[in-house]
Amino acid sequence: MPFTPLIWRLRTRTLSTEGHSLIMGVVNVTPDSFSDGGRFWDTDAAVAHGVALTEAGADLIDIGGESTRPGADPVGADEELQRVLPVVTKLAGEGIAVSVDTSKADVAAAAIEAGAEVVNDVSALRATGMAQVCVAMEVGVVLMHMQGTPQTMDVDPQYEDVVAEVGDFLVDRAQFAEREGIDPARVAIDPGVGFGKDAAHNMALLGNLDVLVATGYPVLVGSSRKRFISDVMDAAGFARSLVDRDVATAATVATSIMQGAAIVRVHDVATAAQVGRMADAIVRASH
Repeated sequence: MPFTPLIWRLRTRTLSTEGHSLIMGVVNVTPDSFSDGGRFWDTDAAVAHGVALTEAGADLIDIGGESTRPGADPVGADEELQRVLPVVTKLAGEGIAVSVDTSKADVAAAAIEAGAEVVNDVSALRATGMAQVCVAMEVGVVLMHMQGTPQTMDVDPQYEDVVAEVGDFLVDRAQFAEREGIDPARVAIDPGVGFGKDAAHNMALLGNLDVLVATGYPVLVGSSRKRFISDVMDAAGFARSLVDRDVATAATVATSIMQGAAIVRVHDVATAAQVGRMADAIVRASH
């Protein structure tokens, strides 16, 4: 069957996968994120990094002010706002499409006022007022699956059928968003790789993304530098000290795009952009 591009409506622009799959670059304005916590704690450093990721090929930049790594402590709204608003304001002022990674309605509202185009919500609009903010401010929305909370999600996650259960949850939350008044063209879904899943769960989701793609919503995959990568490399006999998670992440980027993922969320944009363009070319040639 022919390749069919997807569109994703944001607040003031529309992104399309017609030319290539979309790349979301990560900027963590936190001291404790699992991958790069503290590196971009300073506003100027975070802004410079966001600009550099855009120049390397990112289609939008996801800014987070609260770590969601396993066991992370929650951050108050005021602190989160102090971290993200200056970065959102400056990057949006550069014309960059900005996503805010938050589950708090008041943080989302302020970030949108500052120029954010997308709310990337790991709680899938379950916080009070979040759906109403997204409706009123007409932004793009990412709905993610997470079993438990960042404090509990790594404590023996259990599924009977992880692919079916995650898919059912995401469709249910997308339908909830639509009932609340969010335009379905603004909704993307994320299986939440690493969020309340062990290595086997993550691999099952990555190997069966076509099930989620079949829902018709743009699928976002955030596998970058996740711990399961080291688990897989350990099982393959690689010395952990030699494992480069960005190299292994590139494999997940390629396989995700080959199965129809519309968006990949990564730290190493330069590598993902090259891998993505190659996978995009194969997909388009094979259809």
